[in-house]
Amino acid sequence: MNLVDAIQRLGIGHLFEDEISCILSDIHKSEFTSSSLHEVALRFRLLREHGLWVSPDVFNKFKADDGKFIDEVANEPRDLLSLYNAADLLVHDEPELEEAISFSRYHLKTMMQHNDLKQPLFDQVCRALHLPLPRTYKRVETLHYFLEYGQEEGHIPILLDLAKLDFNILQRVHLKELKAISEWWKDLYKYIGLTYIRDHAVESYIWSHTMLFGDGLALTRMICAKIIILLVIMDDTYDAHATIEESRKLNEAIQRWVESAIPRVPEYLKKFYIKLLNNFKEIEDQFQKLSHYYLQEVEWLHQNHKPSFQEQVDLSTKTSTAHLMFVSTTVGLGDAVTKEALEWAESSTAIVAVGKIMRFMNDIAAFKHGKNKGDVTSTMEC
Repeated sequence: MNLVDAIQRLGIGHLFEDEISCILSDIHKSEFTSSSLHEVALRFRLLREHGLWVSPDVFNKFKADDGKFIDEVANEPRDLLSLYNAADLLVHDEPELEEAISFSRYHLKTMMQHNDLKQPLFDQVCRALHLPLPRTYKRVETLHYFLEYGQEEGHIPILLDLAKLDFNILQRVHLKELKAISEWWKDLYKYIGLTYIRDHAVESYIWSHTMLFGDGLALTRMICAKIIILLVIMDDTYDAHATIEESRKLNEAIQRWVESAIPRVPEYLKKFYIKLLNNFKEIEDQFQKLSHYYLQEVEWLHQNHKPSFQEQVDLSTKTSTAHLMFVSTTVGLGDAVTKEALEWAESSTAIVAVGKIMRFMNDIAAFKHGKNKGDVTSTMEC
């Protein structure tokens, strides 16, 4: 398990996918009787990360009769860190894991305050308290782990060398993609001539890179980044620039999604509409839905309609682009994406939940910066 964990944290799990899957399947099926909290927590985290169910009852052996963790656990920082990272993979209605998070977090913070931790554990705990391991941006976490893995007992030097080589090879690919996206953006900006749009080329690529950084996913990353750039342009147009009549005409053209609709589009938006048609025929239905939802926000603003909180949440979740982003990540994957998977995405409560989280985080950040004139209503105002 320690080897599997090290391989994944070094960022080379994609080189051993079949082997890791086989090993974890065997571990999941086998009886596990370890009395080490670190090992129990590590097994729990690895299996849940790979979609293999493990009951939180595995931690009961480390609790007293009153259901509280025994005192000995509170004195072992490595065990506490493993428990904290494992418990972060909780699902709904798992209060015992919520308790595990509170317990381990409290004692880890206490150890930090008293300088009871040595390196590299100190840095690992510091990062985990900011963001638990399962939620980290893997490429950044890999850079940290490069410096720490060599200090671990039983580390394999050649594994670290392989990880660094693989990281540098992928980084070279990513830099070429970023250059290509930047050049595409410059050409797009000159072509469509919309001076009010924001330059989010680098940010858009980072979004796609964060979701899909692996080898062999270059086409998907590029498509996803371009979609995000065009979404930002569409959002800026509806949200802060176009009049209500211009918004209606643009939405009407997007709903039709044909070249014959170009004359109906406001003159200054025609080239933008043409770019939408030319680039993303594969996901036109998602753009059509999103355009409709953007227009609804503008209609509410035009009518001075203040929606209820639930109305705003329902609509703004749809404009969060979660569904569109999911679909965009499947473009370029070929036969790996099934019809059943796309149908699942259309009604997935998980993607709806992601959309709500994205919307709330965006609205909170925007609220802190203050509202601009012409901005549509946010959930913070309802």
